[in-house]
Amino acid sequence: LDPPTESAPRERRWSTRVDLKMKKLDSTKSLLIKSEQLLRIEDHDFAMRPGFGGSALPVGIDVQVESIDSISEVNMDFTMTLYLRHYWQDDRLAFPSSSNKSRTFDARLVKKIWVPDVFFVHSKRSFIHDTTMENIMLRVFPDGNILYSVRITVTALCSMDFSSFPLDTQNCSLELESYAYNENDLMLYWKNGNDSLRTDEIVLSQFFIEDFQPSFGLAFYSSTGWYNRLYINFILRRHIFFFMLQTYFPTMLMVMLSWVSFWIDRRAVPARVSLGITTVLTMSTIITGVSASMPQVSYVKAVDIYLWASFLFVFLSVIEYAAVNYFTTVEEMKKLKNAKVPLNFQFSHPMAFDGCFHDNDIDLASFPEVSITPNTDRNTQSRNSTVSAPTEGTRLRRRNTLKYNLSFIRSNSYMIDSYSRVIFPMAYLLFNIIYWSLYA
Repeated sequence: LDPPTESAPRERRWSTRVDLKMKKLDSTKSLLIKSEQLLRIEDHDFAMRPGFGGSALPVGIDVQVESIDSISEVNMDFTMTLYLRHYWQDDRLAFPSSSNKSRTFDARLVKKIWVPDVFFVHSKRSFIHDTTMENIMLRVFPDGNILYSVRITVTALCSMDFSSFPLDTQNCSLELESYAYNENDLMLYWKNGNDSLRTDEIVLSQFFIEDFQPSFGLAFYSSTGWYNRLYINFILRRHIFFFMLQTYFPTMLMVMLSWVSFWIDRRAVPARVSLGITTVLTMSTIITGVSASMPQVSYVKAVDIYLWASFLFVFLSVIEYAAVNYFTTVEEMKKLKNAKVPLNFQFSHPMAFDGCFHDNDIDLASFPEVSITPNTDRNTQSRNSTVSAPTEGTRLRRRNTLKYNLSFIRSNSYMIDSYSRVIFPMAYLLFNIIYWSLYA
């Protein structure tokens, strides 16, 4: 082996110097050090707001709404993705620049300086997007003006009123406020007035946006005082066509289907009963489905009024046939009783499949005719004779109208179906006119 020479230690020293020089020339570290030195971050206490102890610091806000992701009636909230931008001045970050150009940084520098602590009032969930890096931008101008922008998705409460659902209009708002600094320390305002709120083209499945506007106000807390609060107000009108297809049209068809029983023979008990029960169960299913997709509110909604009124029409059509069947049975039993059916008559022969006796099934010609009583003859003669005017002092007896009408309906039960064919559609049409004129 060759003996070590003096050049080997020199080479090692030279390589060590090269490594140190490369470390000093690392671009990321050198730029970060230069930026911190340029902005004099280590020379100030950024735990305190700019101008601490003086007047309130004005912080301008503008918002660009990227999308409204969802609106939930069950949870009474909405989810929105937006770009939130803050504007303020911090003289501690002013730096000399010959070109008067700003410098842009990301989230790594934001953690070392003071930024406004704006939060969303009535927020349920919110997060800053972090793909592929945190969506945060900081732009510092030479005179100390700062632009701080962040991309946020927030789910906030929206107190909805469902009295007119689904013909309703909802007014929701997203509220911004400083958490720690009241109006004596921080003054929030819209940077460009009404132009501070901008939106991309937003398309919603069940709503269309009628209005998007900013506003401002004050909020009071008993322990900490008054705070500036900014509002993003938007008005949503619900699309009715979806509910027309899913709720109103099927309900109308079920009500009209229940009227078919008025044209079915009143002796066809299985047909009319099964049709009535089917429509009642279908209406119950529609009501249950609508209620399951809605919050459990303590007041009546417009769709509830329509569904339960339609359910009442379907239910009354079943009750109508029950009345027809009852009066028909009473009428036929009365005819059989007056006909004096002989003891050897086979009752099973003329009985219809609905369990009632019918006069067209019974040969009443073989039965002995009922003799006309003197009272009947007297009534016939009085009916044929001219009616003489009542003499003076004779008391006129008022006819019992209700009793007469019930007796007439009992003896002519088939007329109930005839009247129902007109009354039910007209009543339902009147109900629809009143309903749509009130809510639409």
